[in-house]
Amino acid sequence: MTGLEITFGIILIVFAVFLVVAVLLQSTTEKGLGVIAGAGESFLGKDRSSRLDKLLNKLTPIIAGAFAIIVLVMYLIVE
Repeated sequence: MTGLEITFGIILIVFAVFLVVAVLLQSTTEKGLGVIAGAGESFLGKDRSSRLDKLLNKLTPIIAGAFAIIVLVMYLIVE
């Protein structure tokens, strides 16, 4: 393994964690994940929670796209 592979591997793990956290923190209209969404609304308040939702709605596709690009780069490097 080269240093470049290790570096991209670490970056890939970090982006994977960010992607999971961004998806889990998004609020839902269904009652299924009410524990996570309800805690966010009561702790942050309605206004702050909606700002967080807007931010997460913008960041999630960006993080997912970066994750996909890093996976493709890793595939090309290892091959």
